[in-house]
Amino acid sequence: MDLKALPFEAVIFDMDGVLVNSEPFYVEVEQNNFRKLGLTILEDEHKTYQGTATDRMWEIIKEKHAIKQTVEELVEMTNSIVTPYFASLEVIDSMPGVKQLIKQLKEDKFPLALASSSYPDVIEIILQKTGLKNYFDVVVDSQMAGASKPEPDIFLLAAQKLGIQPERCVVIEDSTNGIKAAKSAGMYCIAYAGPGSELQDQSQADAIISDFGELL
Repeated sequence: MDLKALPFEAVIFDMDGVLVNSEPFYVEVEQNNFRKLGLTILEDEHKTYQGTATDRMWEIIKEKHAIKQTVEELVEMTNSIVTPYFASLEVIDSMPGVKQLIKQLKEDKFPLALASSSYPDVIEIILQKTGLKNYFDVVVDSQMAGASKPEPDIFLLAAQKLGIQPERCVVIEDSTNGIKAAKSAGMYCIAYAGPGSELQDQSQADAIISDFGELL
């Protein structure tokens, strides 16, 4: 698939599972936290939270499982592990081929945005340590957008900040929730079937790739 053959003007990337293979780490952290809380959350339920913001995940779990802790306390439980972990890494490897794709798009003068459900401090750390920060014209998160994927707000905000109409944007996503959000925003969506995406339903995407080289 040649990206330049598609009728688009900008590309919006997800981060976890697209730029970096971070999903297995999040799954491990979250399962450890579930056990600490005495919760049994099976794989089928857990995979439905992939791609959503941490606070939204805990809101749903709190409602379903009647946890006494506040959402703020539950979010802090996650962030107290996630942020120091990424901060402790000297370098964070990007997904194979994604940096070459981003560099090529930048050379071809395409505006680029990052739209991630992760918290701003984690996004900043990962962008710095992958060496990808300077390639993105716009970086937005679900807190800025006011809603988490699968709502379309984060992608619509990214398009607005780029100054590009949503229908002229291509989104590269990996999660079911992210794909739903992109399609709800009226955008063309390419699903990346990479590590960590095995449990995700990518059938709503317009196209599916397993190698970023397919887009070069």
